Amino acid sequence: MVKSVLVTGGAGFLGSHLCERLIEEGNEVVCVDNFFTGRRRNVAHLLGNPRFEILRHDVTFPLYVEVDEIYNLACPASPVHYQHDPVQTTKTSVMGAIHMLGLAKRLKVPILQASTSEVYGDPTMHPQPEGYWGNVNPIGPRSCYDEGKRCAETLFFDYHKQHGMQIKVARIFNTYGPRMQPDDGRVISNFVLQALRGEPITVYGNGDQTRSFCFVSDQIAALMALMHSPREVTGPINLGNPAEMTILQLAQEIVARTGARSEIVFEPLPADDPMQRCPVIDKARDLLGWTPKVDLAEGLDATIAYFAKLMNVDLAPLGGIGEAVR
Repeated sequence: MVKSVLVTGGAGFLGSHLCERLIEEGNEVVCVDNFFTGRRRNVAHLLGNPRFEILRHDVTFPLYVEVDEIYNLACPASPVHYQHDPVQTTKTSVMGAIHMLGLAKRLKVPILQASTSEVYGDPTMHPQPEGYWGNVNPIGPRSCYDEGKRCAETLFFDYHKQHGMQIKVARIFNTYGPRMQPDDGRVISNFVLQALRGEPITVYGNGDQTRSFCFVSDQIAALMALMHSPREVTGPINLGNPAEMTILQLAQEIVARTGARSEIVFEPLPADDPMQRCPVIDKARDLLGWTPKVDLAEGLDATIAYFAKLMNVDLAPLGGIGEAVR
């Protein structure tokens, strides 16, 4: 059966890949974005498809459409963007959740919330299972995003308990790949751009902090598996790649894969930057039958090629990979 699916934040990094996958599987897609961080170029290849519709809309205002499923991905996800207007970031998470939950309640359809590993804050438990409540500063520079997403989770589960709604809550860990914003301030895009420009690679702190990175195709597969899981599977469920590495190791890997001659320089660590971030994905494996398939080397090559094409940089003289991607 063909479904009509609403994707808020659908012109963003994750949202555009999700829209693309939903279209490929024969669905009709309503993509909603206010284009604060989303870009029309991310979905330009879908604009001529009769099963794709795009609406410029801010989810802090109500939306009235008729759909069969809702993926709520709307919210700036990088520190550079969500700290630009912290009040709007909190409103997007909280008011956006209220409006999308209200729409799902009226339509009696399932709704998935794209939450985040940031709900764990700077964790005192490592790796992080879903039962860990987190260590979050409620008044720090990252709190607009961290606490906004935590409140959105609360709203989802209260609507579920109070109204019997079919909800799905995904805690998304670091995800990367083509269509990341060049200026989003995330570690992989920062390092790749610096390497391609021949600039020093900026590592904050001493580089000992750890992260785990999930390629975008794996993340989209996980989100769709969660949406289509049995009704009783509500989450929250960690979705990410548990292969952990230090930031310094990541910098060295990107320098090697681009063939750049960039040196690595160290700067002071930003406030409230987590020292460790790695998911326990037992629930995703057991309840969704999902595990990540793309290893870091393959994912970085695709990401580097995307940014090289975007910047019109020839990788061959650098000695790095030479494969172009869409």
